[in-house]
Amino acid sequence: MTRHDLIIIGGGPAGLAAAISAREAGIEDILILERDKELGGILNQCIHNGFGLHTFQEELTGPEYAARFIEKAQVLSIPYLLNTMVMNISGDRTVTAMNRTDGFFTLEAGAIILAMGCRERPRGALNIPGFRPAGIYSAGTAQRLVNMEGFMPGKEVVILGSGDIGLIMARRLTLEGAHVKVVAELMPYSGGLKRNIVQCLEDFSIPLKLSHTVVDIEGKERVKAVTIARVGPDRKPVAGSEERIPCDTLLLSCGLIPENELSRSAGVAISPVTSGPVVNESLETSVPGIFACGNVLHVHDLVDYVSEEAAQAGRAAANLLLGGRKPAGRPVRVLTKNGVRYTVPSEIRPASMEETCTIRFRVGDVYRNKSIALWLGGKKVYSKKRPIMAPGEMEQVILKKEDLIKETDLAEITVSLEEG
Repeated sequence: MTRHDLIIIGGGPAGLAAAISAREAGIEDILILERDKELGGILNQCIHNGFGLHTFQEELTGPEYAARFIEKAQVLSIPYLLNTMVMNISGDRTVTAMNRTDGFFTLEAGAIILAMGCRERPRGALNIPGFRPAGIYSAGTAQRLVNMEGFMPGKEVVILGSGDIGLIMARRLTLEGAHVKVVAELMPYSGGLKRNIVQCLEDFSIPLKLSHTVVDIEGKERVKAVTIARVGPDRKPVAGSEERIPCDTLLLSCGLIPENELSRSAGVAISPVTSGPVVNESLETSVPGIFACGNVLHVHDLVDYVSEEAAQAGRAAANLLLGGRKPAGRPVRVLTKNGVRYTVPSEIRPASMEETCTIRFRVGDVYRNKSIALWLGGKKVYSKKRPIMAPGEMEQVILKKEDLIKETDLAEITVSLEEG
């Protein structure tokens, strides 16, 4: 059994940013474990631009963004193992992994950062009736086939779900010569960024049908057609609203789920809302010494925020390793109210936080002309008007340590939506 000060599970944008941050904070003994054949994670198949505007103040493609962090990690001589699958993490920070070179092996860690990313919701979780023919893909699988494998999944395409990957693939397949007939969305609002709706659908005259879902799939060997129908407020199909659409391909873009099987095996408490770990201001989970960042923590809309969050996790792990655990005082709960679905973090220890702490959250519906309000106990300390907020776009507020330290009896912080 080999011991390392810091083991990072995942070599995507979160894992790389966390490793670089920890190394710059003084941790020398770092190991990244990545199950794919190369570093970079999901960014390797995201060949569209739009990355890096916050981090580098320029527009990059996914591989270009990943390359910046890969090059920096290599300059810092941070070691990593590729084609390595982590099988289990125990609560005492023992990592069990395997690859074809070393076989089955175990590692001990002083601290662990979880950065495994997320996965797509499969057809089996959607309960779509009909046959099970070829031609049904998740949007991310189709993206990898087109952008990395050079394989077109189909020519006549229907997309269910308006998440960002589905929107981007609508444009990508159109540019490759396919006919995207419609994007159907169960909810009355899109789950993607507004800019993607404009650039990927409206600019290519691809119809978006909100409050619609697929109610039947036809075809024995290959998809021949799908039937979509309008849904009511109860999300159930409305009789008589069915529309049959001939197609040879159905893409599913119905949400992302943080990849947390390993987190559960370690005994990490999981949020029922985000399906990611419950963390404090240092992004430390309920298991001491295990941190989480990126899409394994909660699904982000911008990779720039993933990198920023991961850098914070790297610094926090380094502080723990270098300085040991110090008395942190009573934690302050972060509560949600009036349309705010969740916050990350969900508790803050003022004595342990950096000079500022970013609270990220999503709303549960489309809201217009509302204000984001932040309350310290019974005192409102922040309010910002927002003309529109939607579940597809993450919001944030920034807390200052000096403000929390002043409130000696503070028991709770509330993030709320109020009338603008």
